[in-house]
Amino acid sequence: MYLEDRTVRLQLWDTAGQERFRSLIPSYIRDSSVAVIVYDVASRQTFLNTIKWIEEVRSERGSDVIVALVGNKTDLAEKRQVSVEEGEAKARELNVMFIETSAKAGFNIKALFRKIAAALPGMDNMSMTKQEDMVDVNLRSAGNYSLQSQTESGGCAC
Repeated sequence: MYLEDRTVRLQLWDTAGQERFRSLIPSYIRDSSVAVIVYDVASRQTFLNTIKWIEEVRSERGSDVIVALVGNKTDLAEKRQVSVEEGEAKARELNVMFIETSAKAGFNIKALFRKIAAALPGMDNMSMTKQEDMVDVNLRSAGNYSLQSQTESGGCAC
């Protein structure tokens, strides 16, 4: 992807969240710079499970890894079980990045990867990405949370 004057190449590994794949996680994250931990906003249990996945990443990589907590499936607003505030609070508590997305609708996917790329080592001297690609999860519209960026579809992975 292109960030201002730089090209950033992201290699994604989707490890799936099922417990049966848990033993494979250390080999995936051993040399990773970023871990994206995704939960379903319509499933409280997947949100609760993120704590153990973040612990797994940190036990393998310590603090030498960028962690992003992602609430996915925002297109299922009527089934939501985890609020934006809960996601933000958990991210603050665990000192990780936070964003909500909808892979199905392509909502905030590009913004997620731009945010991750900008946080990579060596990118700190770069100015923030363009305003139209940034996300403000604190904006409200008619009682619902409105995220600014409508972007292309994609998946998230460690």
